[in-house]
Amino acid sequence: MPVPVVSVAQMRQWEQASWAAGRTEAGVIARVGALVAARLRERTRRGDRVLVLAGKGHNGDDARAAVPHLTDRRVEVLEVRDPAAAMSALEAALTRRPHWVLDGLFGIGLNRPLDAGWCALIQRLNAAGARVVSVDVPSGLDADRGEPWGAAVRAAWTLTLAAPKQGLLRTEAAAFTGRLEVIPDIGLVPCPVTSDRLWTLPEDFEDWPPARPAMAHKGTFGHLAIVAGSLGFHGAAVLAARGAQRARPGLITLLTPAPVYGPVASQLQSVMVHPWSAAHALPGNYSAVLIGPGLAAPDVPAEIVQACRRLWRDAPVPVIVDASALDWVPPEPVPRGAIRVLTPHPGEAARMLRTTAAQVQADRAGALRALSERFGGAWVVLKGYQTLVGRYEGAVYVNSSGNPGLAQGGSGDVLAGYIAGWLAQPWSHADPLQALRFAVWQHGAVADQLETERDNWVIEDLVSRLGEARPAPVEPAEETSTQERAEG
Repeated sequence: MPVPVVSVAQMRQWEQASWAAGRTEAGVIARVGALVAARLRERTRRGDRVLVLAGKGHNGDDARAAVPHLTDRRVEVLEVRDPAAAMSALEAALTRRPHWVLDGLFGIGLNRPLDAGWCALIQRLNAAGARVVSVDVPSGLDADRGEPWGAAVRAAWTLTLAAPKQGLLRTEAAAFTGRLEVIPDIGLVPCPVTSDRLWTLPEDFEDWPPARPAMAHKGTFGHLAIVAGSLGFHGAAVLAARGAQRARPGLITLLTPAPVYGPVASQLQSVMVHPWSAAHALPGNYSAVLIGPGLAAPDVPAEIVQACRRLWRDAPVPVIVDASALDWVPPEPVPRGAIRVLTPHPGEAARMLRTTAAQVQADRAGALRALSERFGGAWVVLKGYQTLVGRYEGAVYVNSSGNPGLAQGGSGDVLAGYIAGWLAQPWSHADPLQALRFAVWQHGAVADQLETERDNWVIEDLVSRLGEARPAPVEPAEETSTQERAEG
């Protein structure tokens, strides 16, 4: 199940409910230590140096509790109670070039500006350029506002506990949190608070997509139409089609302007490619239509623009609009119950809302809801760091996968195709939200896998692996892994 995005007050409420139910702080701290160590072991090898910075509060206790589970790493624990007194010890520890620094100086309880001594110590840590993993929240960062209390640790990786805190999701907080991951089950009772924002967990897709029926045939899985590509942008059509293939709809037809028909058709086999013609019936017998990838050339036929507007207003099947075609969507009602999906990045969302990208980023969830309300109640996939999925009502889901390696041309085309490939399958029409969330998570999770394997992966690698990611929750590990024992 996804977990709610919470405030500090709600987190405290959750903790108090847990203590009242008989859970203990000591038990939770012990479990947190084991879980943090398990995550850290994934990023390190036997003999790697780990510097633990432990403050005097429970955040420091969490960091200390990880130490017994890191016995085959070279762990140095620096107790930091007086920052001025600890500065020389920190300097010496950093000269030993730790592979990771485990930050347990301050947690979510910090509610006042740091004094000059603490600011100096944090600034020295940041200046060292060490890889830092913060427990729960980067020390010095306000967990509600996402702003530093004078100074904050710039972590490469933040392991927040139980649920993401609302300040950690603010755009400006990303410079401090780095990659944000949630350790959901730390031994508390089920969450007693609610939120209109939910954090997607890999476990949400343990039973999705459902198994294919034994008696299935091509018609069972629908027929997707893609309108994409133009002179100078024909690769987008190819990538969108290949992304759609990875969702395995029954059939895919790609309609592309005549000037790029040759290069597009020559790169695809099972996809049926046709030159665009206004006479081609849409939606016809198709079960979904994707329009937009690569339709960026100035000579895109006017009939394609008109078709996009007509499909958005009238089509009974799902219509997914991406890239340049987002500018053609009319802000008008759509048929009751019709599935409509918009997939903008922040710049495109800003144009659609007649605002700026900075304003979109300042309130991403609000921008998503405004887009949905303006464009007929559509589902919106607002791309970017922590892609959002939702609409004008109900929860907005924050995606937890992905990395900066996705910042390559073609990434969005692959995602649009993959989304459309799932929504073309008639059985998914009953729950388009789950299909959207899965497509977004899978797209990012495969990128995460690639990032661990090589530094120079490209979008063609992404599309070839799409669908391979599987939920794999990390459990506490007391012993070294089989691989590490073999290596030793």
